[in-house]
Amino acid sequence: MLGSLFVKTKTQKLWIEKLHSKKESFKNRAAEVDELAIFPKENIHELVKLGYSKITLPEEYGGEGLKVYDMILFQETLASFDANTALSIGWHVGGVGEIYENKRWNEQQLSLFAEEVVKGALVNRAVSEAQTGSPTRGGRPETYAIKQGDYWIISGRKNFTTMSPVLTHFLTSAWIEKKQTTGFFLISKNVEGLNIEETWDVISMRGTGSHDLVLQNVKVPNSMLVELFEGPRGNELNGWLLHIPACYLGIAQAARDYAIHFANHHSPNSIAGPISQLENVQRLIGEIDLELMQTRHFLYSVAEAYDDEERRVYLTNELGAVKHAVTNSAISIVDKAMRIVGAKSLQRSNPLQRYYRDVRAGLHNPPMDDMTIKKLALSAIK
Repeated sequence: MLGSLFVKTKTQKLWIEKLHSKKESFKNRAAEVDELAIFPKENIHELVKLGYSKITLPEEYGGEGLKVYDMILFQETLASFDANTALSIGWHVGGVGEIYENKRWNEQQLSLFAEEVVKGALVNRAVSEAQTGSPTRGGRPETYAIKQGDYWIISGRKNFTTMSPVLTHFLTSAWIEKKQTTGFFLISKNVEGLNIEETWDVISMRGTGSHDLVLQNVKVPNSMLVELFEGPRGNELNGWLLHIPACYLGIAQAARDYAIHFANHHSPNSIAGPISQLENVQRLIGEIDLELMQTRHFLYSVAEAYDDEERRVYLTNELGAVKHAVTNSAISIVDKAMRIVGAKSLQRSNPLQRYYRDVRAGLHNPPMDDMTIKKLALSAIK
């Protein structure tokens, strides 16, 4: 459990305790989720019952009104139990936080959707497409929307639609030719022409249910066009995406904890006592904890600055930089943990091999490393 250095309020402590009540059940299901590539529906439903799905909904709309700092604290905790569960629900709580912070929707749209969230609705943005790649790079969606009277007719295919098995709403991007811009439509899962094609077959984050969303002449009312964008969304300051590095930090913490326990209890007959007494093992443990300290302080300090509106204006490339730093450090930490455990870490029954595969998925979550480094360089040059 995270120490009092980062848990600063009674609300945070209460939620950490609530999440820890699910620790054993989530950890016990994690191996099966990975092995069979099944979505952890039971975990998500338990989180919804706890009220976790409305933590980032503002209080005036019936939620808890928690901020980015709170979110990453809880997301890191969840990821140390089961990364698939954490990354999946992270897209919802982060998305809700962003929607109600920016308030691009009109008040009626915000109020009606808030009622759904309070009742347990789950949403994720459906933006990625095979031909456009990551939307943060500015590609125009091939999914298109055509106006017909008071409705929009939408067709297209989205990939990487995380948490698709339980989503109740899809915040879907589509190109509007007449407006020459990209619109986001809030689409209910029950509409005719919407289907989930189970295409998610990967070696990491196998249980996130990131299948394809297929839309065939889906008819939605005009009121469900909730956002219009003229440029790539990757240029915006969005602290709610910090749920991503928080997830990979949680995996790194889980790997560290496993390696420490192993080092303290593994005692081959070639030495007197456990391997934690060996200098080379202690060096690896020290390097792991140093990296955890560095990345955790970086992540939480940036989140704290983002939550402070007066300080937020001074943030430039920190959000991308912290994702880059945390993700790459998490990969390094898991690697070092496996070096401590040795060949046993490669056994399929060993959680380290799962952490090793899962943590690499962070390289392919936005923003990408090359974009972050380029932005840092251009800022420095300018």
